[in-house]
Amino acid sequence: MEFRRINGLPPYVFATINDLKAAARQEGRDVIDMGFGNPDLPSPDVAVEKLAEAARNPRNHRYSASRGIPKIRQAIADLYLRKFQVEIDPDTEVVTTIGAKEGLSHLMWVLVGPGDTALVPSPSYPIHIYAPLFAGADVRHIRLDGPADATDAEPGQAFFDNLVEAWESAWPKPRVVILSFPHNPTTECVDLAWMTRIVEFAKEHEIVLVHDFAYADVAFDGYTPPSILQVPGAKDVAVELYTLTKSFSMAGWRVGFMVGNAEIVQALTKLKSYLDYGTFQPIQIAAILAMNEAPDYPKVINAAYQSRRDALCDGLNRIGWEVTPPKGTMFVWAPIPEPYRDMGSLEFAKYLVQEADVATSPGVGFGPGGDGHVRFALIENEQRTGQAIRSLRKALTRLQ
Repeated sequence: MEFRRINGLPPYVFATINDLKAAARQEGRDVIDMGFGNPDLPSPDVAVEKLAEAARNPRNHRYSASRGIPKIRQAIADLYLRKFQVEIDPDTEVVTTIGAKEGLSHLMWVLVGPGDTALVPSPSYPIHIYAPLFAGADVRHIRLDGPADATDAEPGQAFFDNLVEAWESAWPKPRVVILSFPHNPTTECVDLAWMTRIVEFAKEHEIVLVHDFAYADVAFDGYTPPSILQVPGAKDVAVELYTLTKSFSMAGWRVGFMVGNAEIVQALTKLKSYLDYGTFQPIQIAAILAMNEAPDYPKVINAAYQSRRDALCDGLNRIGWEVTPPKGTMFVWAPIPEPYRDMGSLEFAKYLVQEADVATSPGVGFGPGGDGHVRFALIENEQRTGQAIRSLRKALTRLQ
């Protein structure tokens, strides 16, 4: 049987590591899983309690609204004003999504189709690559870094230069650029001046910017991630996806939003009216309380990730695996140590499971440009992280 839309998908390399991990655990081995970025920290108590209360009300058991109930759209507008000093019209510039992945995937259906091109960072979170492909568009991978001998002191400069070069050489001209800073998997961060440059570029060339702002609140060492909508006039060309997944540790709740350009928001709203009835209403009600009554909860989450980041990076550097502590995200993007580099990221990640009982994500799973790295997720506490470091030190004998 032929399944046309998925026949071209490559093998899911993360499944290889998952299978090895499962087999090791069946043998009774204690595998420390730092591969899948699945937040382990609890959601806000106020949201959990409100969810239980709202779920007992039979009026909330009916279909909801695909665009989100009015109060949740007002809550995200209030959050943007409070956090970013950006005014959002809750009636025309917000649509609630069932998590950022759903929002991004269906957004591509209204922005691109066969014959269109999207520009995507390389490496990249997989849905950023495949959402345009599912919509029938071509994807051009834009490297985040420069040549091997380049010294890029300005964050994002190499990506911007590569983007301009890709635009100038492309025909037909790309319609969409997908961005995500702080970036998963590489953890690269940019500032508001960089966002201003990309907005100016998009206006000049009539490109739509889609910014996946998943790690809006996960940042360290005094760095504050900018919203692209903080750039004056950004709403002319840009939309942004904000989610409660990482900021409020509400991953399984599937609460996200797309905000920004009213015409694009309304286009996605129209499509979604044909596809779904929105997130379960008690979840929406609980999410309202999370944003309104626990606005500082992201700081609690952030402090936990920073402590884990420090434990992991300090430990890796101590055993001779040199890594740079990230300024954002819940990940560490670790270059494969030179003695093991020829293995490639998939074989190296398999080696770490088999020899150290530590699971990571192979960089090749994030598309072109990722194969020289593995990604650690900060989903284990400091004690388990210390255990992982001790196991890695024993396994990586060539670093000694």
